[in-house]
Parts: sequence; C-alpha cells; structure tokens
Amino acid sequence: MHQIATVTAKGQITIPKAIRQILGIEEQDRLLFLIEGDRLLLVPLRRRPLSQLYRALPATRPYPGQQAIREEMRSELGERIAGGEE
Repeated sequence: MHQIATVTAKGQITIPKAIRQILGIEEQDRLLFLIEGDRLLLVPLRRRPLSQLYRALPATRPYPGQQAIREEMRSELGERIAGGEE
C-alpha cells in the first residue's frame, strides 16, 4: 500500500487515515523519525498501559504494606533530621 501526503508551509503533514488505521496510530501517539540514506522511516512508539507493566520487574522483597512503608520513611527522616542532615 502507498499513500501520498503534502507538506504544509509549516512543515507539517497529515498521515492518511488508511495508514493510521493499519498502524494503529491514534491522537497523541508519538512517532520516531529514522533517516536511512535518502529515506525517512516513521515508526510508531507504542505506549503500554500501566496494567501491562505489572510484574515486569521481579520484586526484591515482599510488599510490606503501606503502613510499614510510611513508618520506615518516618524513621529514616527522623534519623536524618536528628543527625543534622536535611
């Protein structure tokens, strides 16, 4: 498939609807411009929903819970203040 777009006076182009649909390009998506010799490649940069990132990295320790994390942060902050560090 091929389509033609025209560059405006501001250097902008409109990606034809058929191309956007095929590549799944939506409003606010980002595109990577790659120059290879005398050719320009546009590569859609996919945004991943936060839900897909769940468990992407292994946990280094079990989750202790919000209250335990707050207490740990208060303790560390208290030690820094008492030691003169801020």
